[in-house]
Amino acid sequence: MRLYKSILLFIALLLLTVDFTAAKNRQIQLNFQSAVEIALSNSYQVRQLRFRIERTRAYLRVEQAGLKSKVYMDIKAPEINEISEYEWNSTLQQDELVRQNTRLWQTNLSIRQPVIVFGYPTNGYLSLNNNIYRYLQRGITNDLSYYNRYFIQYEQPLFQPNRLRNDILAAELELERTELNYLSGLVGMINGIAGDYYSLFKLSYQQQIYKHQVQNLEETLAIAQTRSGQTTSHSIEISQAQIELANARERLNENRSSQRMESARFKQRLRLDESDSLTIPSRTNFSPIQVDEKAAIDYGYTIRPRLRILEISKRRADIHLDNVKATNSFNVDLKMTYGLEKQDSDYQDLWHQHEPSYSLSVNAHIPIWDWGQRDALLEAHRVSVRESALNIEEARNEIRIDIRNSIKNMQEYQTRALNMRKNMDMAQEITAMSMEQYRNGEIEMQSLLQNIVRQRDTELNFLEAYLGYRRSLLALTLSTYYNFENQVSLIDQFELKEQG
Repeated sequence: MRLYKSILLFIALLLLTVDFTAAKNRQIQLNFQSAVEIALSNSYQVRQLRFRIERTRAYLRVEQAGLKSKVYMDIKAPEINEISEYEWNSTLQQDELVRQNTRLWQTNLSIRQPVIVFGYPTNGYLSLNNNIYRYLQRGITNDLSYYNRYFIQYEQPLFQPNRLRNDILAAELELERTELNYLSGLVGMINGIAGDYYSLFKLSYQQQIYKHQVQNLEETLAIAQTRSGQTTSHSIEISQAQIELANARERLNENRSSQRMESARFKQRLRLDESDSLTIPSRTNFSPIQVDEKAAIDYGYTIRPRLRILEISKRRADIHLDNVKATNSFNVDLKMTYGLEKQDSDYQDLWHQHEPSYSLSVNAHIPIWDWGQRDALLEAHRVSVRESALNIEEARNEIRIDIRNSIKNMQEYQTRALNMRKNMDMAQEITAMSMEQYRNGEIEMQSLLQNIVRQRDTELNFLEAYLGYRRSLLALTLSTYYNFENQVSLIDQFELKEQG
């Protein structure tokens, strides 16, 4: 029985080891879309951006909670005073040293609610209050009194900025700006990933080009060896083919080494395991696309967050200007209370036969002269608002010019890539025809080698044109946040929108 359990344990450990190894040694077919998705799912930077959104949402909840009722209690338990102080004696018409010995126990309970009219905070507060205290004065005879008051209080600032509304609006704008910065950060990551991906794609495609050249030269060498012995020149042709083949193999090996190092660096960027293998498809098929310039510019204005972020900055400058207007300005604080109160030396009699009580206070601040300090402060903040508006105008011009240039670059590279693709097909056909002509003795070795090199150079030129097209199309996508090839916004393509 013990042997049976040992065998089962060994098999389980073996299966776990196999699964673990399989999980580590993965074969990953990597295209641009999957590379971005892997990078975004594994990125620490994405997590940091999401933490910023969570923090900003929490701050917004703080401000929104200010619209709800608050219940709080202030307690003095107790406040003891046994000290001597100077006080004015109106009978003696002089100060005298008076010793007081008091004990105060006090409780203030309040339920405070901002006044909101049709969903609009008025910056005023309405509260229900209850004040109770026990006051003992010790002396030759102890004087004990109790006090109880229930009252409603209304507080309303007048001719002042509505700070409650402004604080909530500022918090909402800050959350929106953080979410837009989140999008900008992700798209910035996509741009960085694209650079690394296309560098690896270039090496992968070059590997195919150099393999084609090596295969052509191997076939050329085989034909030359078949024809050897006929004349002395055939021996020279074999040597020429061997030299070209050796050089081509060296280029192939050098490119393979560069591809291996770039692949290792890219795996580190994607936070993949070192044992994973990356396979980059060398497909270069694409269909010509037409871009509506007006629609592209509209996408750059609306989908791309840059303009909205600047508009938020201007709106926050407007709010700050509104708050600054309260500095050394005319303002009024209105406070009214109405309630019932009772004072008695007997605690049991404190809860009935209350008397009405009310209060009204209007406090006004009237500035008379400040040597222009407030006007200068307001002017400084008005300049900030105008500067924000100018930044928006400048950004609109930059976006418009950037998109137009990106469209022109994309169209030029697209035309070049299409032409080079035709030239590449012709170069491959010419090489195949030259190979057959050399086999039949119709051309010299030098002509065949030139055609093979020409095919390689044409394929490399096509690769450069194709990568130029891809990079210019990516630049257009980053300028508009819209993928014109797939007819989808960048946000929807990679599901970049942060869920609330």
